Amino acid sequence: MMKDKKPTRFKNIVLPAFAGIMVFAFTLFLATGLATAAPLEQDDMPPAGETGKNCAECHLDIAEDWSHSPHAHAYDDPHFQERWDALGSPGECLACHTTSYIASTGEYYEEGVGCVACHGETSSNHPPEIVPVYADAEYCGECHTTTLGEWKMTMHAPTGVGCMQCHNPHNQQPLFENKDDLCINCHQEDMDRYLEDLHIQKGIGCVDCHALVIPPEVPPDDGIVPTGHAFNITPATCVACHTDALHAGFSLPGYENGTTGMHAITSTITGTAMTTTLLTEAHANMALEDGETLTPEQKVQALETALANRNITLLFQGGVVGLVLGSSTAWIVARNVRRIPGEEPESTDDE
Repeated sequence: MMKDKKPTRFKNIVLPAFAGIMVFAFTLFLATGLATAAPLEQDDMPPAGETGKNCAECHLDIAEDWSHSPHAHAYDDPHFQERWDALGSPGECLACHTTSYIASTGEYYEEGVGCVACHGETSSNHPPEIVPVYADAEYCGECHTTTLGEWKMTMHAPTGVGCMQCHNPHNQQPLFENKDDLCINCHQEDMDRYLEDLHIQKGIGCVDCHALVIPPEVPPDDGIVPTGHAFNITPATCVACHTDALHAGFSLPGYENGTTGMHAITSTITGTAMTTTLLTEAHANMALEDGETLTPEQKVQALETALANRNITLLFQGGVVGLVLGSSTAWIVARNVRRIPGEEPESTDDE
C-alpha cells in the first residue's frame, strides 16, 4: 500500500517556502517604511525658545527696529505671497520665510524671520546668560544665497568684511545713515580721489554705481534677482544714466563720429558685457558646485532626486536582505521538519 505523499510534500516544500516568503515580505515592508519616512533632515518639534513678541517685553528698541524689517515681514510680504502662490506654494520657501520650518510636517514656529532664527533657543538662565548669535556671512547666506554668491566675488570676502560689518542685523539697514559714509569708513584713499570727480558734484555716491541693481528684462519665476553686493561696475551701469550721451554722440570714447562711432562703442560695450557675463557665469557655476546659489526650484529638484535615490537604495537593500533571510528561513524550516521524531521515512515502494 502506498503512503499519501501530500503531508510530506507540504512539510518539505510548502511550509519552508511559505516561511521564507513571509520573512522576505516582512523585510521588504520594513525597507518600504524607511523609504517612505520623513525627509532627509527634520526636527521632531519646533524649538522651545522665545518668540519675537516675548523678546520684545525686554528688548523694546531692538524689537521696534526688527518689526519694520524685511525679516519680520518675510512671510506676509505681498510680493513674496504673490510669487509663492504662483510657484504653487512650495514648502521649501518657508525654510527662509518662516522661523524653524519643519519639512516633515509643514509646521513652523513663527511667521517671518524671528529672534530664534539668528539667536537660537533662549536658555532658561537668560538673563543673565547671554543668548548665542549666529552672525557670520555663511549663516546669512543659507537664505541670502544670491547676496552670498555676489559677496564672494568681491575683496570683502577674503578680507573678512561680512554682513555684520555693514548691516544692522535687526533692521537690515546699513550701519551709517548715509550709505556712502559706510564705504568711506574703510575706503578713505579712494574717497580722496573721488572728491574731485564730477559724479560727487552731481550728488552721485558710491552705492549709486557700485551697488546699482539692474533688474532682468524677464523676471525669474522664483523672484530671486541680483542684490547689488558684487559692487562691480559694468557698461550697463554707466548706460543706466548716460543714455543721452549715447544718443547724442558725445562724451563716450568711440562714439564721437556718429554711426560708425556708435557701432564701435556698441562693440566695446557688448564685448565687455560678454566678458563680464562669462565671468559671472563661471563664478555662479563654482558657487553651484558648493550648493550655495541654488534657486528654490533647484533645491526642490535636488531634494527630490536625493530622496528618490535614497528610497531606491533602501528598497534594493531591503529586497536583497529579504531574499537572503527568506531563503535561509526556508532552508532551516525544511531541515527541521524532516527531523521531527516519530515519523517514518517516506517509502517509494508499493506494498
